[in-house]
Amino acid sequence: MQGRATSSISTILVDDEQLARDELIYLLRDFPDIEVAGTGANGLEAIELIEEFEPDLVFLDVQMPGLDGLGVIEKLRERNVPLPHFILATAYDQYAIEAFRLEAMDYLLKPIERERLAVTVERARRIISEKNRPAPDALPQQKPTLQRTKLLVKANNRNFIVDAQDVIYATIEDGLITVVTTTIEGHSNYRTIEELQSNLDPDIFWRVHRSFLVNINRIREVIPWFKSSYQLKMDDKRQTEIPVSRVQTKRLRALLKL
Repeated sequence: MQGRATSSISTILVDDEQLARDELIYLLRDFPDIEVAGTGANGLEAIELIEEFEPDLVFLDVQMPGLDGLGVIEKLRERNVPLPHFILATAYDQYAIEAFRLEAMDYLLKPIERERLAVTVERARRIISEKNRPAPDALPQQKPTLQRTKLLVKANNRNFIVDAQDVIYATIEDGLITVVTTTIEGHSNYRTIEELQSNLDPDIFWRVHRSFLVNINRIREVIPWFKSSYQLKMDDKRQTEIPVSRVQTKRLRALLKL
């Protein structure tokens, strides 16, 4: 049995065979820091789970009907989704070269042996820990040189100028950013959430999910949600509930001492 690590590694398992998923879940019980956030049975489910949970690690079957494991990685890259670390698994070793071409962290042959899995998990721990560790000479994060205190919001064919501090949250869907403020709801000229965020005060505006930017001073309630995750109830008229991604859940817990 491995010793408990100081932080968990959020993990997704995807395999089209139920027995294979069950066996891997059983083997991973020996590694308490591996937190299985979800499981899937095909490539499309893999993409949905990765986009929803933003895991650190994904155990991914190579051969699946429809979209296979290698295709999952290619699709995520096409969508510019931040990639987790992948550990590919299959009964055939001819996929090894292609797996490493796609920069998979490791490659496991089925049936997966406990000793080989232990080596893989330890490697994952080391790589993820190094990735999350700040560089010794890293400077403190500086605020953008230009932080906008006013934003233009388009609503009802009119252009409104609003105070940034009055923005409750912003969200993007199909390339269009919607901004919800204390008085109006409309659209922004910014093309991406990242671009909007870079022009606002990072101490106030927090990217809690790949599709949502929130004003931390406008959070009304933190609601426990599925599989140790949370939703934020905002201070707008509809009291909108916004999901917190798995990655940002760690920051939320630290910020609010949850």
